[in-house]
Amino acid sequence: MTRSSALAAAFAPHADLAAVLLPHAFVADDGSHDASHLIRVWKNAARIHAEEGGAERVLAAAVLLHDCVSVEKNSPHRMQASRLAAEKATDILRNLDWSAEDIVSVAHAILTHSFSANVAPETIEAKILQDADRLDAIGMVGAARCFYIAGRMGSGLYDPLDPLAEDRELDDKAFAIDHFETKLFKLADGFQTAAGRRLALERQQRLRDVLAMMLDEI
Repeated sequence: MTRSSALAAAFAPHADLAAVLLPHAFVADDGSHDASHLIRVWKNAARIHAEEGGAERVLAAAVLLHDCVSVEKNSPHRMQASRLAAEKATDILRNLDWSAEDIVSVAHAILTHSFSANVAPETIEAKILQDADRLDAIGMVGAARCFYIAGRMGSGLYDPLDPLAEDRELDDKAFAIDHFETKLFKLADGFQTAAGRRLALERQQRLRDVLAMMLDEI
């Protein structure tokens, strides 16, 4: 089995769809939005879907293409990323002769998955994608991705004089662990599905444990 077919197999039972969409799915130089991220989000989505229902093929396509346009976290165009990805996904699926109804469903899920875009999901597939993607931003993996992105942006790990920002403004562009308070700890309150909320509480505690261990070592 080739590497590409092995990656596609990770999206079972939609391996054939994954084989077609993965070449369009992500930019190779971003380790926080790569194939491993897509696989984790698919596992999260499949777990939630098993309890919440929805159109699985639509959900699989939305997971595979939700990051098909890459915009760096510090870009002034960051809030447009999900819209641009939805537009690109629409073109890709139209060329694959998907029905207009399914294309609209996939595009809506992609548009609304983003925290930055702040657009409410209206379908069960969109709610599942948003929850599945946000689960990957909290917990141990969420902490790892936070530090990875901080490295890409040239941020420090923490303020050596005031790690918890007790006497300064939070600044997650300058210090990685500030991002825990400015965004990551807030995510658990916004989950859309019952299954997603339950999983989020578990991962939220892991994220707090990571911060507590880091502060202990500091």
